[in-house]
Amino acid sequence: MPVLEGKELRIVGFLCNWCSYGGADTAGVGRFNQPTDLRIIKVPCSGRIDPLFIVKALMNGADGVLVSGCHPRDCHYAEGNFYARRRLEIMQRFLPILGYEPERFEYTWVSASEGQRWQQVVTSFTDQIHKLGPAPKIVGPVASDTLNQMAAAL
Repeated sequence: MPVLEGKELRIVGFLCNWCSYGGADTAGVGRFNQPTDLRIIKVPCSGRIDPLFIVKALMNGADGVLVSGCHPRDCHYAEGNFYARRRLEIMQRFLPILGYEPERFEYTWVSASEGQRWQQVVTSFTDQIHKLGPAPKIVGPVASDTLNQMAAAL
């Protein structure tokens, strides 16, 4: 069920194996209506997501990126989502420097039992990306200084 009539955009979702992926599965088993724009990449923990994965996804044609993990203090790996939150907050500030609207990226926490919350998160984010439209195509190489600054800050 795409948000726009027949027009899907490319949205990449990095989901924690233990919670958010389970929440997405719960939403599917519960037959909750969800947009079909999201392509899910399952990761062991949101703390394992290198912020450059998000930049690379956008540079390779994604129109939006969603990261979802366990709720704080509920991480399967104890502190992974705290590391993720710190890195992702800083990374979001770099998006305008790279030429992308910060609204093209979002991170959230969804547990395995929150299928209805997952439906709300993915629907809301997909609506937001559809309002923004396709992501700009960055022509030419991104200045290595900018990426080096970003990597150093993260």
